[in-house]
Amino acid sequence: MHSVCKPGLALCIVVLAGILSGAHASADETPVQIGIEPAANVTGVAARYRLMQFLRAQGCNADIRLDVTASDLALAFVTGTPDDFAAAPVLAAVNRNGHLPVPVWVTRRPAGVRSISELHGRDLATVAGRDPLGADLPLAALKNEGVTPEPGQFYEAGDFSSALGLLLHNNTHAAVSELGFIKPFLARNSLVVSWHGEPVNAAGWYRQAGWGRAVTACEKALVRTQRADDPQMFRIFPEWVYGFAVPNSQYSEDVTQ
Repeated sequence: MHSVCKPGLALCIVVLAGILSGAHASADETPVQIGIEPAANVTGVAARYRLMQFLRAQGCNADIRLDVTASDLALAFVTGTPDDFAAAPVLAAVNRNGHLPVPVWVTRRPAGVRSISELHGRDLATVAGRDPLGADLPLAALKNEGVTPEPGQFYEAGDFSSALGLLLHNNTHAAVSELGFIKPFLARNSLVVSWHGEPVNAAGWYRQAGWGRAVTACEKALVRTQRADDPQMFRIFPEWVYGFAVPNSQYSEDVTQ
């Protein structure tokens, strides 16, 4: 480093110390690279910005990308089933009640559907995207009952609210949903859960190749995020996601109806 210090050794030392301290701080301020697999039909620009601002206020200097394939990521939010991943997430996505999500089929109570096997030949509302609660798991349950809907019997909604809307407006006979998300709508809309699956613990945050100990500040901050505190920030995630929890710190809710 070239010194421009004038005579006066003490002043020179102070100036050089300030320069070196600033260089060290800049190195420490390299943003943590975080990737998110966004919910279907969501651009996520505003939510991405709000989440970055929240994390920085909590001591996590993060750069968030709407991509989970980059090689330098430290953390990534992805959805899936346990068979999709070799390890459990470091933080699991949880529903409105702080429990693991449960996939369900919802029908109108007046229709008297006693079993999803009775959905043969019926119009169904699913949710677009990679979230298995939106289609894969409920459709697998139908298949287990010997029900294989024709392509023309599917209405693919952009989110869980839209799928519910199709059911409420009599456009379909059943809709997929998540148990915690749908519960507040059941009684007042004469709806019933006709099938529920097992709790899913694979949706959440996974450590990636770029992970380091400094990233733990980001993980602690993510545990403090709640949809109720900032719904706009959570638009980037599937609609049933209300927060994140350390695995095994939460339990599935009672699924009896």
